[in-house]
Amino acid sequence: MVWADAHIFIYHRFNDSRYPSTNTTLEELRKEFDYFKKNGYEVIPLEKLVQALHNKETIPDNWIVLTVDDNYKSFYEHGLALFKEYHYPFTMFVYVGATEQKYGDFMSWDQLKETAKYGSLEFHSLNHPHMTELSNEALKKDFDEGLALFEKHLGLKPHYFSYPFGEFSPRVKAIAQSYGFEAILNQTMGAVASFSDPLDLDRSALVGKSDLTGFLKYKALEATWFEPTVLLSDGKLGALHVKAQTTSTKGGIYISEHGYQEVSLSDGVFEAQINKILTKDRTRIIVSVGNKISTKLLVKDKYGTQ
Repeated sequence: MVWADAHIFIYHRFNDSRYPSTNTTLEELRKEFDYFKKNGYEVIPLEKLVQALHNKETIPDNWIVLTVDDNYKSFYEHGLALFKEYHYPFTMFVYVGATEQKYGDFMSWDQLKETAKYGSLEFHSLNHPHMTELSNEALKKDFDEGLALFEKHLGLKPHYFSYPFGEFSPRVKAIAQSYGFEAILNQTMGAVASFSDPLDLDRSALVGKSDLTGFLKYKALEATWFEPTVLLSDGKLGALHVKAQTTSTKGGIYISEHGYQEVSLSDGVFEAQINKILTKDRTRIIVSVGNKISTKLLVKDKYGTQ
């Protein structure tokens, strides 16, 4: 049995072969749903997990939460039937502008209302921007206008938010939090434990050729990140300083583009001089102790302190 902490998964498109990297075939989806069923996992509404976190309750090892970003039409036309067949709850994060502007690949307001009978609808921005590239004023405009349209058309006030592209910085997170969401979700691989921050919940993507059992083996590592917290404009990654709740003397650091290295730990402290230039606009860093991980997605913040 590969039970660990609770896991939140994210889907995008369903049975849409035009976009293999964000698509999940119905065959694959059925295989995943059968795996949950046969191995004793309980697929619960996101709300149940968030309430347990706010109440500081123990998180059962077999909880699974399913989320869908971007309200693509392929969910309504292909994916929804399977969720209904298995009676699995889900949360869909709505890219409001795509529906309002009637973009061809996206669900209509009426289709969203129909979908709300089977799962919950939450907020995923107005224009799906790279939020770290927007000024504070532009960010607030996206939230204000998007939330107003969401409430006007759906008659619902969203309680949860997920970042477009999973990208954020301390500045973006502070603005998102100011809207009073009970939970904010990223797209950073990991698990959810009783100590997890409801305003920074990790999700693993079940898209393309995904590794469901691999994701399920991960547990959450309780860790505080001192540095880095943002990707510098020159791409330089200097020092890493993370404090984890562990008595282990060995850990690992993974940096996308640069791979994995083992490190020695003292009092759970990861300290390393990385001194590498990162060439991509986003970099994933994972610190690990055994199968426990804490992940940070570093993104350049055009308007943040560098």
